[in-house]
Amino acid sequence: MQPIDIIIKDQDILGGTPVFRGTRVSFQALLDYLEGGQTLDEFLDDFPTVSKDAGVAALEMAQSLLVGQ
Repeated sequence: MQPIDIIIKDQDILGGTPVFRGTRVSFQALLDYLEGGQTLDEFLDDFPTVSKDAGVAALEMAQSLLVGQ
């Protein structure tokens, strides 16, 4: 799976909020968990429709975009 395929924006899904492909789980939800001191595994336990690979890849994509690598 390419990083571009992990997070999608579709006006018909949560009004275009970026979500994990195949879910209604927003990427922002993951960021909120991490900001609140919870772990990726805790997020995945609460949102089982998101795979660990997708969570890790989305974070790697965000890091890459932010640091320009």
